[in-house]
Amino acid sequence: MGNLYRFIEPVLLLMLRDKGHSYGYELSEHLGEYALTDAQIERAALYRTLRTLEENGHVTSTWNMDAAGPARRVYSLTESGGEHLQEWSEIMGRLATSMQAFTERVGGPGKKEAEA
Repeated sequence: MGNLYRFIEPVLLLMLRDKGHSYGYELSEHLGEYALTDAQIERAALYRTLRTLEENGHVTSTWNMDAAGPARRVYSLTESGGEHLQEWSEIMGRLATSMQAFTERVGGPGKKEAEA
């Protein structure tokens, strides 16, 4: 059903806002709690999105070498990232309204029964 990978970005921004900071594996483990679709999100897409967010100044990362095991890259939301999350919220609000109008026009669940 189409590619909705672009919706990884607002989800990651929200997760980082809620968590304060996190590393990629932890984000991927909890993605389902925040996901906007039921489509499986590949880890490669998650890491590509984190890299792009960092390149655009919305996220920063540092290496955590204090924990046992291999070093982990820890991501945090920047002020710019918080602003970008707000922009996503506005865009998605408009999209939700448009999607509602679309489903009503198509004839969402129960419409045929109501017309009968």
